[in-house]
Amino acid sequence: MRILLIEDEPEMASVLKTALERQDLVVDHVSTLADAEAMAKLGTFDAVVLDRRLPDGDGLSLIPRLRALHVDAPVIALTAMSGLDDRVSGLNAGADDYMVKPFAIEELVARLRALHRRQFTVRAEQAVVGRLTYDFRHREALVEDQALELPRRERLVLETLIRRPGRAIMRSALEEAVYALDDEIGSNALDAHISRLRRKLDDVAAGIEIRAIRNIGYLLRATP
Repeated sequence: MRILLIEDEPEMASVLKTALERQDLVVDHVSTLADAEAMAKLGTFDAVVLDRRLPDGDGLSLIPRLRALHVDAPVIALTAMSGLDDRVSGLNAGADDYMVKPFAIEELVARLRALHRRQFTVRAEQAVVGRLTYDFRHREALVEDQALELPRRERLVLETLIRRPGRAIMRSALEEAVYALDDEIGSNALDAHISRLRRKLDDVAAGIEIRAIRNIGYLLRATP
């Protein structure tokens, strides 16, 4: 999942970004409404975590602007404003969920995943290609019930490719799924992740190949 985090308190933002990244989420952070709107035009996000009290206005005012940009990612509003009227106004303004500070990071992650699942209720919780089963709910790759240990970015590459087996995924879409906008990305960084992932799949005879499609991206399919 790729998250747009809008939080102006540096310490809170740092804690949230670090905690979310530890849960295999890709996080782009901004601290103002103006920067959030600009970021929304640049990237594709699976969810938005939005503080209400921002330097240039109420965070809720961003929601209709996001929808006007055709950004339909669910929004979780974060705030110290805990009154019933505040919560009701937040939900009426278009927030999909509302959390009052202080809160547990584990609960925020659980709510993000729940919103993401709700967005894709028709999507299967597992994908099976070759001898490999990928469990989207638990973020786990299995070959004959044996877990395949993968670093975070290799797992994100696999998860993105296996959602559409047999179909080419554009290189830019893979990079969006794996990297935040402020990550420093070498020219062959994605290729290196895919090369290592290929070797690990071959080592366990997963029955999968990842093909490079010239000038487009990559395709994952069962080995012919």
